[in-house]
Amino acid sequence: MTAPRAITFREALRFWVKLGFVSFGGPAGQIAIMHRELVERHAWISEWRFLHALNYCMVLPGPEATQLATYIGWLLHGVRGGIAAGALFVLPSLVVLIVLSWIYVVFGQVPAVAAVLYGVKPAVVAIVLAAAWRIGTRALKHWLLWAVAAAAFVALFAFDVPFPAVILAAAAIGFVGGRAAPAIFSMEGHAAAKDTGRPAVIDDDTPTPAHARFSPGRLAAIVAAFVAIWAVALGALVAAFGWASDLAQMGWFFTKSALVTFGGAYAVLPYVLQAAVEQYHWTTATQMIDGLALGESTPGPLIMIVAFVGFVGAWTHQALGPGGLLAAGVAGATVATFFTFLPSFLFILAGGPLVERTRDDLKLTAPLTAISAAVVGVIMNLTVFFAWHVLWPHATPQAPLSGGFDGASALIAAVAAALLLTKKAEVIPVIGASGLAGLALWAAGLQLAA
Repeated sequence: MTAPRAITFREALRFWVKLGFVSFGGPAGQIAIMHRELVERHAWISEWRFLHALNYCMVLPGPEATQLATYIGWLLHGVRGGIAAGALFVLPSLVVLIVLSWIYVVFGQVPAVAAVLYGVKPAVVAIVLAAAWRIGTRALKHWLLWAVAAAAFVALFAFDVPFPAVILAAAAIGFVGGRAAPAIFSMEGHAAAKDTGRPAVIDDDTPTPAHARFSPGRLAAIVAAFVAIWAVALGALVAAFGWASDLAQMGWFFTKSALVTFGGAYAVLPYVLQAAVEQYHWTTATQMIDGLALGESTPGPLIMIVAFVGFVGAWTHQALGPGGLLAAGVAGATVATFFTFLPSFLFILAGGPLVERTRDDLKLTAPLTAISAAVVGVIMNLTVFFAWHVLWPHATPQAPLSGGFDGASALIAAVAAALLLTKKAEVIPVIGASGLAGLALWAAGLQLAA
């Protein structure tokens, strides 16, 4: 079989730019898009190496999909590849949210925009469902792994077990399983990798590239560089505006929040909401709900709601004076995003060589295999969560099926799921068609659910 052609940095840049603009669906949808493009379509990385990287990102604080893109970019092209992949995954979302935040604070509700987002939301449900299906059919190769996935779903859905506890429990199961049944928990996905019909650029047995090998000196240099970047950035804000200023406090608060975001965006949102609404008064509770809706319906990580918080907080507090509201909003969104995502780059560039060093060690890969199975249950829980909010938009936890069923959203979701699962449609056309469907329903005079 012909050896795969190496991927140039320019080719990778084009893909990361595209990914940044189509990464809808929260972490599950974004991981699904990367899986389809990088594993199935382009064969840049094998199934097993993809899951190995994903499992590492799942146990880190911070947005796992962004970290996964950074990891794969780093594995392909070193530090510049990791920085490019992670930055381009976030920047389009930052630009979009700055624009939408400005529209929000200046014009309030825009019916046409709301109609497009109405159509996109059920497509998000379909994207997440497709992610669960694709990853599940490859990761769950034994009934024990199916049981781990089911247990993770039940723990999250029925008992509201914290996400970190689910991951830790799966790791413990894998640790024991690796010793008791190594054949099950050392499954490396070779059969799945062969489904593409060609070897991957980074295949199961591809040696670790020189830039990804562990070096104590390199680790120390990377940690020192990131600490210096953080200190200079925060110090510049303090020097320019003072420690008590909103921009400096945003830098300090979002650094802290980035280090406690175990469990994904939904786990950290209560922490951000409490601080933004009650402690700093950057937003109101109603504005936070509106910001969450924007974050769910735009490309990029859901934790990008921090950009909305930064924009609205700096705008309403006139962080740059009454004549610089737009500049203040842009500065607030940029500061919140920078300090939220900076630690993620450190975790990947510093920890990646250690992860690559352990990919053939059963004591460490067995827990990751179990975590991979649990991830399927996590994604299914997200599918149910999104579907509930989209199909019963006025329901409450006390009355989960109240407020009326949204049949139009259900139809859009069903068509989108059918296209993604059976017709192998691309995500971009499905999202675009769904948005246009929402716009058409609004133009026809249908009363859309809020």
